[in-house]
Amino acid sequence: MATLDVSRGQLAARLDALLPHLNERQRRLLLGVEARLLGHGGIRAVALVAGVSETTVRRGMSELGAGAVALPVGRVRQAGGGRSRVEERDPGWCRRCSG
Repeated sequence: MATLDVSRGQLAARLDALLPHLNERQRRLLLGVEARLLGHGGIRAVALVAGVSETTVRRGMSELGAGAVALPVGRVRQAGGGRSRVEERDPGWCRRCSG
């Protein structure tokens, strides 16, 4: 039991130091790695320490298992995610922009 407490303390220290500096994808991947290293019960332990959903940790693990492809510099999400730009939907949306 004492070993588990030490592991959680060390995990909390690592996550507190790293998570604020990572984007959302990097966070998921880090949480997935930590959960794998802990083994059985790792998903729940990491989720509790990090204050995130277990689903988020599982998603990080599955992205690691799928061999997550590195995204181009400056991208957090794969292409096609999110809303389309207004200019793409309606080129004449702005009188100043349409010349």
